[in-house]
Amino acid sequence: MLGSTHGTLTTDSRRTRAIACGERSGPVVHGRPAQAGDLDVSGRPLHAGVPDLDRFFRPRSVAVIGASDTEGRPNTGITRQLVDWAERVGARLHPVHPGRPAVFGIPCSPSVAALPEQVDLAVVLVGDPLPVIEELADAKARFAVVFASGFAETGPEGEAAQRRLAAAVEQSGMRLLGPNTNLNAFERFRDDLQGPAIALITQSGHQGRPVFALQELGIRLSHWAPTGNEADLDSADFLAYFAEQPEVGAIACYLEGLKDGRAFLLAADRAARRGVPVVAVKVGRTETGARTAASHTGKLTGADAVVDAALRQYGVIRVDGLDELQDTAALLARARPPRADGVVVYSISGGTGAHVADLATEAGLSLPVLSEAKQAELHQWIPDYLSVANPVDNGGHPVGDERGRKIIDALLDDPEVGVLICPVTGPFPPLSDRLVRDLVDAAEQTDKLVCVVWGSPVGTEPAYREVLLGSSRVATFRTVGNCLSAVRAHLAHHRFTAAYRSPFDEAPRTLSPSYRKAQALMHPGGQLSEHAAKQLLRAYGIRVPREQLVTSAAAAVRAAGLVGYPVVMKASGARIAHKTELGLVKIGLTSASQVRDAYRELTDIARYEDVALDGVLVCQMVEQGVEMVVGVAHDDLFGPTVTVGLGGVLVEVLRDTAVGVPPFGEEQARDMLAGLRGRALLDGVRGRPPADLDALVEVVLRVQRMALELGDQLAELDINPLMVLPQGQGAVALDALAVCR
Repeated sequence: MLGSTHGTLTTDSRRTRAIACGERSGPVVHGRPAQAGDLDVSGRPLHAGVPDLDRFFRPRSVAVIGASDTEGRPNTGITRQLVDWAERVGARLHPVHPGRPAVFGIPCSPSVAALPEQVDLAVVLVGDPLPVIEELADAKARFAVVFASGFAETGPEGEAAQRRLAAAVEQSGMRLLGPNTNLNAFERFRDDLQGPAIALITQSGHQGRPVFALQELGIRLSHWAPTGNEADLDSADFLAYFAEQPEVGAIACYLEGLKDGRAFLLAADRAARRGVPVVAVKVGRTETGARTAASHTGKLTGADAVVDAALRQYGVIRVDGLDELQDTAALLARARPPRADGVVVYSISGGTGAHVADLATEAGLSLPVLSEAKQAELHQWIPDYLSVANPVDNGGHPVGDERGRKIIDALLDDPEVGVLICPVTGPFPPLSDRLVRDLVDAAEQTDKLVCVVWGSPVGTEPAYREVLLGSSRVATFRTVGNCLSAVRAHLAHHRFTAAYRSPFDEAPRTLSPSYRKAQALMHPGGQLSEHAAKQLLRAYGIRVPREQLVTSAAAAVRAAGLVGYPVVMKASGARIAHKTELGLVKIGLTSASQVRDAYRELTDIARYEDVALDGVLVCQMVEQGVEMVVGVAHDDLFGPTVTVGLGGVLVEVLRDTAVGVPPFGEEQARDMLAGLRGRALLDGVRGRPPADLDALVEVVLRVQRMALELGDQLAELDINPLMVLPQGQGAVALDALAVCR
């Protein structure tokens, strides 16, 4: 099987499969015609579909199974909320209960089979939902919601119960939200708010409450998907759907785990193509967080470095806290594309301005020094002894009269300024009141972003509650840190989407000629010898040193003469993982006698260590260059991943690596290298020439092709060191380890 299933231990087989042969006429998957959601050998969707969830969020008819109007019973409150919700969305509601003639005055059906019409949405309030799901399948219901807990979040027995539930849903053709979900999808959303909205996805309903509360600050929400245990519908389904909704300006997510990592990336790719920002809290940065998330929702959290890289690769903005999720999603939903990346900090206090400017610079924002002409213009209204280079300190008094608005307009008129940030550390009427009014009025007249940080701990001041929150054009924050991280995300998002080229569009559609060569080298369930691993690299066009595999001392001497002194000699065998530690590497050999002695010593050590050899490698010695590592691993969530970083004997000490999730293009490979702490080594330091960066990028892309094509057959690949030679001279894989699945 090629390409891998690109995902998880719980991949949705209807949506994410790998091609069995990418070269046949017409896509074929597992011997059948391709279906919606299947991926080609590169991970590209053959038919990328979006689930039609319109009738979930706006059904024409709703059934409530287990409805109740008996006060004090849990189902009564849920039924009451659903009755109100159905009325708001214009749906006909049908209670179902075998022992009640009516619920809240609405005629009650005794069973699902007795429903008066086919329903779009069924809400299941009974403890054992499986029999009801089967009845709903017979009744041709389109969607179901299961609130019951006691499934994958509880352990092995619950996991088995959830698999049975998922199997029943898959056979039915119905789509299911839950189990272990709640009523958040049926909340009352304010309909008096204007502008682009936030759509919310949460695996824990409670964690979405702060974002939902943004409506109290005048920020519109359009949808809320509480995905729970995701036996069927998951965060990827809702992400893809929300990205297509015209009213959605940003998507906010709280993710405890991903059921199908590859499907989530396909959905994130859809959002990136449409320019819809996605902001996510992803639990599992620490072992404790990962363990707690698993116990809550029964999901794999994934290796966090891989999750981080995958989200970044597709433009998902990862934040740490719910307060950041609120502020960043709100800004991205409402702000217009930036006219420039420059940020100007404007305040009535020099100390405040300097502090915020320091934090902004540390956050990676660009604070351009204002031109001499602009500074001279500002000094018409600001005393000459105050600095107006950026940050701009007005000294306080100018904001109390007509000078304040003129200063703001002058700053926003600067072509290098795209964002104005004004920190108000506390209310100081009348200056602060006049200041925020001028900022709001100026924001209405410009297409640039105006941000205010209202630092008062009280938050009841009219200047804040009425003026700032009453404006749809000013972005208001309560902390400087959240303001700066949101602005950084805003600028980064628009840079990302302006240059975005979908990795799935750049990925190969068919197998390369290298694939068939590589197939002959693979040994399922075993580790390849260094010699065989290097043959695998050669098959994909990755350069290795001049070398020969020999089985006698005499042959070693002849090989050294052909390879050229000095040489390196290494034991080669399928069971050898760390040759250096075992003394199975000899370097810098310059004579025939040294080669003969080295051969005898290597074979003696191998016998002593009971290590089987397929021979001894006599290799060209390559010394000048930067030692890197390039590798392939298999992630439970995302399938094959590619790692690149500083290599050599200190690779495990330095841990300076970057991860990419195939498919990715050349620019993304270069971005991986740019993020390394030791990136300067490739540019040349302490008199060394710059390394051949283009050759290194080419190796990364060839390794990625290998990972995509060999998929589940290749469990692990480790090229270490990959010697990157001076510019124009290429890169050479000096050692390689490969493990087959």
